[in-house]
Amino acid sequence: MADPTAPPPIHRWYSRPVLFVADLRRALAFYVEGLGFQKNWHSEDGHGTVCQVSRSECEIILCQDPERRDRSRLFVELTADGLRAFHRELAERAIPHTATWWGYDTTQVDDPDGNELFFPVPD
Repeated sequence: MADPTAPPPIHRWYSRPVLFVADLRRALAFYVEGLGFQKNWHSEDGHGTVCQVSRSECEIILCQDPERRDRSRLFVELTADGLRAFHRELAERAIPHTATWWGYDTTQVDDPDGNELFFPVPD
C-alpha cells in the first residue's frame, strides 16, 4: 500500500499490455462474449488489426500480427467477491479454466492464442 505521507508522483505511469493474436475477430469474441470485456476502440473503423478491450480498470490491446506468435501472461487481481463472481461467469459461459499454483492459489484462463490470464485467490 502506498505511503499516505509520500509526495505525489511527478509522472503517472499508465500501461496497457499488448497481446498478440492470430485472429482478431476470434480473440474479440473470446474477450467480449466469453470474459465480459467491452470493446473500447478498433482501428480502421472496426476493420483493422488492432483494438482495445477493457473490463473495470483492466485494459488490454489485442493485435493481429502474423510476425508475432508470442504468448503473454497477464496477472489480474480481483477482490474475493469479484473472483467468486468471475468464477460464476466462467461456469455460466462454459469458459475453460484451471486451478494452478503461481506462488499461491491462482485461477488460470487461457485465451485462444495461448495467452494466460492469472487471477490470484485473495487471502
